[in-house]
Amino acid sequence: MPHILENATLKGYNTFGIDVSARWLSSFGSQEELTALLRDFSNRPLLILGGGSNILFTRDVDGLVLRNEIKGIEVVREDGHYVYVRAGAGENWHVFVQHALQRNWAGLENLSLIPGSVGAAPMQNIGAYGVEIKEVFYELSAYHLDEHKVYTFSLNDCAFGYRESVFKRRYKGQFVILDVTFRLSKVPKLHTEYGAIREELDKMGIEKPTIQAVSEAVIRIRQSKLPDPAQIGNAGSFFKNPTVPAGEFARLRDAFPGIVGYPVDGGVKLAAGWLIEQCGWKGYRKGDAGCHARQALVLVNYGQAGGREIYDLSEEILQSVKARFGVELEREVNIIG
Repeated sequence: MPHILENATLKGYNTFGIDVSARWLSSFGSQEELTALLRDFSNRPLLILGGGSNILFTRDVDGLVLRNEIKGIEVVREDGHYVYVRAGAGENWHVFVQHALQRNWAGLENLSLIPGSVGAAPMQNIGAYGVEIKEVFYELSAYHLDEHKVYTFSLNDCAFGYRESVFKRRYKGQFVILDVTFRLSKVPKLHTEYGAIREELDKMGIEKPTIQAVSEAVIRIRQSKLPDPAQIGNAGSFFKNPTVPAGEFARLRDAFPGIVGYPVDGGVKLAAGWLIEQCGWKGYRKGDAGCHARQALVLVNYGQAGGREIYDLSEEILQSVKARFGVELEREVNIIG
């Protein structure tokens, strides 16, 4: 049975570095350990915690917090084109990406250096630089908390959308992801057209990039734009990029000629960071809560900010963007409070 701590701090288990406590704190490294913990703490409020990189605590947790530490990476099968790789939900995401790159398995290179765990990746269909998890996802195993049964979810079952899946809406709080299987390519199809990847590759002097070179370019770009959570508490992008109808974008472009938008299915996706910056928030700081100086999408904890302070700042940002542009932003970070 895993060790159980009482009234334990969660400061080291969330990348914002918010100092809240859990009534009970433990971890599980297998389905059997999870089952035992759930049996001993039946009818108690429960929170499953992965890497803690997409969460904001605004209060103490009066219940059981369980850290998912299921590990393991294995090839389950392969064919002439693909390798099917299963990873435990508790594996560090970037470590898993590097594991794949070292073996020339392609598809994850644009998702390098994203904080968090493997199990959290499909929950919100993580994406970066033109690639989303759904493009390399094959299936996952998830444990139903009430039925105590394991279900397999296919690509269609997960209903992936922009930073969305069935685990964030329809099945929120009902399942614990145990492992995820990815379909990685033996023949790379590089995505270098998004953002500054091509420019960064040119700076690196690379004319014919490999998946390893694309990964390195992505890492350099992320490090130049985003603060390291080990240095400044943050959860990466705090807000989603909103999508508006094409007609609404035309109106906004007339009123704000510099507005940034990209055509997508259903309309035009706006750059939330641009909207926030235009409202004067970039580099803003009040106490130890602030908006990062290099990337307006990132809210930060400079040291001793409470979760409520950061949440209140996000609310002010939402309201100011709505007032100026008529656009409603949505938080990407999960709020516990």
